[in-house]
Amino acid sequence: MLDQKDIGLSEQEIARYWEDGYLVFDGILTNEEVEGLRAACEQPQILALRTQKEYETMTVHALGITSLHPAFLKLAKHPAIIAKIQPLLGPDIQLQHSKLATKPPIKGIGEFPWHQDYAFYPHTNTDLLSVMVMLDDATPDNGCMQMVKGSNKFGILNHEKNGRFVSECQESSYWQRPCEVVYITPKTGGISIHHSLTLHGSDANLSGRPRRGLVFSYRADDSYQLADAIFDDTGLLISGSRRGVVRCDIGLVTLPDRGGDSPYGTSWNQIGGFAKEDNNQEDNNR
Repeated sequence: MLDQKDIGLSEQEIARYWEDGYLVFDGILTNEEVEGLRAACEQPQILALRTQKEYETMTVHALGITSLHPAFLKLAKHPAIIAKIQPLLGPDIQLQHSKLATKPPIKGIGEFPWHQDYAFYPHTNTDLLSVMVMLDDATPDNGCMQMVKGSNKFGILNHEKNGRFVSECQESSYWQRPCEVVYITPKTGGISIHHSLTLHGSDANLSGRPRRGLVFSYRADDSYQLADAIFDDTGLLISGSRRGVVRCDIGLVTLPDRGGDSPYGTSWNQIGGFAKEDNNQEDNNR
């Protein structure tokens, strides 16, 4: 681990996060850590989360990876990451979900629509953020994330079409002003952090090489999930403790209706099976 592991955020960085909705840091992981994570991504249990056709034709989000390989669980609790997010979420933090995000190496494939993460998994407050750990340099050429600067202050935007939730924000005027769109380009071993309301998307990969990133979405312990899926590692305790307190300050929330027998997901359960086992082990070690 690099010296970054003990470095939190300066007052200026905290202010910039709340003003812009994101932060970017290079040099978080060592080369050895990156190579270990790349190797973990090629393990059979991770490859099984996507088909070869998916890998070749679309951006793939392989979910719940902390429960499938110890390297990803270790990364979710990496001291350098925790030091960066505690000033933003407080000392008591849970994982909402984890995933491997892979853009295919075929040129012109892998565009992902503009959206706010919060719209997918609304909670009782918006103290949620995502950390993307890059296993390859993120560049405009390979479809790095783009974010609308300051969009974390817009509130919840419309992600519905014909009365049903869709994965694309419907208010396109926000990202059609180029002066407000920022390319997010951490290098290999670097990270980006963005607020759950920050509007973001990505273009297709034009590089001819894969673009791999590991994403960990974190929530404050007092942010309680209202809709969408509970994954195997949802509710994994990352730092601090579970206090059993829920803070409600978001106001009226439109839940993402996906249709079917459980249109609003399985969030009533709150904690996935793997997270429950890991939390019990943590309690036994205290």
